[in-house]
Amino acid sequence: MDRRKFLGMGVAGGIGLGVNGVIGQAASLAVNYEKAGPLNLKITDLRTFLVNSGNDENFVYVKIYTNQGITGLGEGTMTGKALTVEAAIKEHKRYLIGKDPTEIERLWQAMFRGPRYRGGPILMSALSAIDIALWDILGKALGQPIWQLLGGKARDKVRVYPHEKSGNRVMPYHLPPRKRAPKELSYAEMFLKRKEEGWTACKAGFLLAVDNRVEPSRMVRDGIERLRTTREAVGPDFDILIDVHGKATTPMAIDFCRRAEEYNPFWIEEATQLEDLGELELLRQQTSVPLATGERHLNKFEFSEICARHLVNYVTPDVVHCGGITEMKKIAAIAEAFRIDLSPHNPQSEVCTVASAHICMSSANATLLEIGSGQTPFFEDLFLGGNIVFENGYGTLQDRPGLGLDLDEKIAAKYPYLEKDWSAHEWGDGAIGDR
Repeated sequence: MDRRKFLGMGVAGGIGLGVNGVIGQAASLAVNYEKAGPLNLKITDLRTFLVNSGNDENFVYVKIYTNQGITGLGEGTMTGKALTVEAAIKEHKRYLIGKDPTEIERLWQAMFRGPRYRGGPILMSALSAIDIALWDILGKALGQPIWQLLGGKARDKVRVYPHEKSGNRVMPYHLPPRKRAPKELSYAEMFLKRKEEGWTACKAGFLLAVDNRVEPSRMVRDGIERLRTTREAVGPDFDILIDVHGKATTPMAIDFCRRAEEYNPFWIEEATQLEDLGELELLRQQTSVPLATGERHLNKFEFSEICARHLVNYVTPDVVHCGGITEMKKIAAIAEAFRIDLSPHNPQSEVCTVASAHICMSSANATLLEIGSGQTPFFEDLFLGGNIVFENGYGTLQDRPGLGLDLDEKIAAKYPYLEKDWSAHEWGDGAIGDR
């Protein structure tokens, strides 16, 4: 007797509890399949929002609207290029209208590969903003936080560190925004203050170009002195992260990294420029200090060779530049295959912070998450339902669908786009240096 006849007899004669169990499971599966049908979502509109951050940035946001009233929020902030990124985001509107926002991978591939000329910081930032918004829509539609859709929790909370952009100002995150009163501090005082607030790590740029003037010997000498006094202030267990920001020449990078070894920094980030991996390999051969890079690398293809050649110990992609949540999750997987840790770059707003945190929650090799500093008091008011709580050096996401926050458009309208000046580093003879 074949299986079909046997089951038929079971249905007709009511035989066997085990057979009825099989039939019951089949019926249950059929019901579940029916419930798991298409969400029938369509994209109906796309709008951008530019917001003056109060420092040297203009935040760039996108909202994607659907036929069922579900919206998604994304960010594509880029220093000095807000209007350009906004235009690039809007270029995708005519393609996205009418599409199913839950087909994230297909839409990502189309936006990346379809125009033929692809990649670059502007196009990837635009794609990143849209991708984050699509994940936000999917999470809201399914009633699940994004980390759940990415495979579930790999940890309960994310270790977080603050980054002092200016190197000599500190914003006390443990206080309410309007009670924060920045004051001038030395590096040792600044890092010690962070330790006293409960953080377990902090990052700053120790190689400083005074008045934008590159002076190699002085910059290295003063940078090492800052590192020495900082290590003495915070003790051996507080993690010091150093951001060179690509401003060093190759000899400067080698000299600084070698001298820094005795002070045990957690890592030295972007000690070389991104264009030449041979330079990074040379530095890797010359120092034992842990190295990190990746905030200006833009997709999995650029990270694959860095990881395969073990040129760094940490990769630091930025979710608003590298291709969004979809691409950063793939970068994390590539890095994990080579036993390299993920530590997302994040000097932007809470959208970037929360999107990065969702990836860290679901990625086994996510070690640290950066948060920016120096935002104006409206920073937390800008979002409805802030979704991350900082405590004792860790960030915890609340179990909210999607990203878990939304842009307050009324607050955003009070801080419209404002042109920001930028400047380049120079050598003593007036030649332009790296920054």
